[in-house]
Amino acid sequence: MTTPRLKLTNTLTRQKEEFTPLDPANVRMYVCGPTVYDFAHIGNARPVIVFDVLFRLLRHVYGADRVTYVRNITDVDDKINARALRDYPDLPLNAAIRRVTEKTAGQFHKDVAALGCLQPTVEPRATEHIEGMIAIIARLVDKGHAYEAAGEVLFRVASMPDYGQLSGRNLDDNIAGARVAVDSHKENPADFVLWKASSAEEPGWDSPWGRGRPGWHIECSAMSEAFLGTQFDIHGGGLDLIFPHHENEIAQSRCAHGTPVMANYWMHNGYLQVEGRKMSKSEGNFVTIHDLLETDAFGGRAWPGDVLRLAMLMTHYREPIDFSRARLEEAENRLAGWQRAASAAESGAVPDPSAIAELADDLNFSRVATVLDGLARAANRGEPAAAASLAATLGFLGLSADSLIRSSTADDGAIAAKVAQRLAALAARDFPTADALRSELAAAGIALLDYKDPETGEKRTKWEVRR
Repeated sequence: MTTPRLKLTNTLTRQKEEFTPLDPANVRMYVCGPTVYDFAHIGNARPVIVFDVLFRLLRHVYGADRVTYVRNITDVDDKINARALRDYPDLPLNAAIRRVTEKTAGQFHKDVAALGCLQPTVEPRATEHIEGMIAIIARLVDKGHAYEAAGEVLFRVASMPDYGQLSGRNLDDNIAGARVAVDSHKENPADFVLWKASSAEEPGWDSPWGRGRPGWHIECSAMSEAFLGTQFDIHGGGLDLIFPHHENEIAQSRCAHGTPVMANYWMHNGYLQVEGRKMSKSEGNFVTIHDLLETDAFGGRAWPGDVLRLAMLMTHYREPIDFSRARLEEAENRLAGWQRAASAAESGAVPDPSAIAELADDLNFSRVATVLDGLARAANRGEPAAAASLAATLGFLGLSADSLIRSSTADDGAIAAKVAQRLAALAARDFPTADALRSELAAAGIALLDYKDPETGEKRTKWEVRR
């Protein structure tokens, strides 16, 4: 089988490039994970799904035992720290933080598993790497890239001539704005915090600069170095992380270790909005992964994880995505069609090489979907090899081959009666009743397909359980 040539769009160079790992026997990827203060929202799901697909592709190309995927958990956060100190004053700080974040981290793992995501190779917590952060900061101070001022240790951006390469921002752009704090004790307004002092009432760790806590950016520099080294292959995350987070990671890591790059390829997924608006609690459209999977908080029903995953993948990862009920319904219908076609598949097939080749072109899922449509048509014509290849390709993509159509314990007689009631309402032109019955069935996971009998011309309805 021909190995596909993997091409990725590199934010650092603004170009699509052929991927060449530093070491094909140890392909290394780091992706910024969640801050486990609260349940993860649907925007957090997008990078998890995108880079899970890339992880699967890298394992396919280079071998499962030759890919190291690190996705961190950020549990060093002022809100988490304060809650830990308040709720567990008698425990050591790290133990108190672990107690506070057990529920949210556990829910995150449950949610992303339902979305079909593999566990990363390593999932470090920031609290486990405080010593590594302190070591990097000390190295930066010794090299003149950082300085102490007003109880903080700050990175000196002027010490790095090409600071801003990832975001395309120069120092003049950084005087104010986008999450850059402008303080009088800074040598340059763009200088950013590596370590900040903690008062007696605030949580903190001992350091050469006194008791304090790390800045946000230094955490990922320490965790990536611990598991991937000072230079690795791919660093990923959401578009919102390019500046200042990823820009500052690069500055810290390169200046501390004297490396020409931190990661050779930087990949970023696009923004997500909900029903045409930016997601926020003030807009009333803030929705968590848990809400989507297990409650009726979005669209009046819960949604299968496979459907959420496909809804994310249908838009190219670099493009913005509008998350809506209509989008979920489209994904559900398309996935159900693939699953019906794959239902007669025998085991033993491998993913379709054409689908893999399309995915290798910067994760172009829309062209993969076209391949899946072709396999479904062939399977529906009675070609068993196509059905088997379709099922294997769905599995490779993290999508079940039968989740929406597998047998249900639902009362078929009761469902059939509801369907008949709806048809009678349609015949009587009682559309409000018909719509209400369709909504009731949809909320129970029953999909309806209206059609005309080819012989009699009468309106009929097919239905299937999709949960």
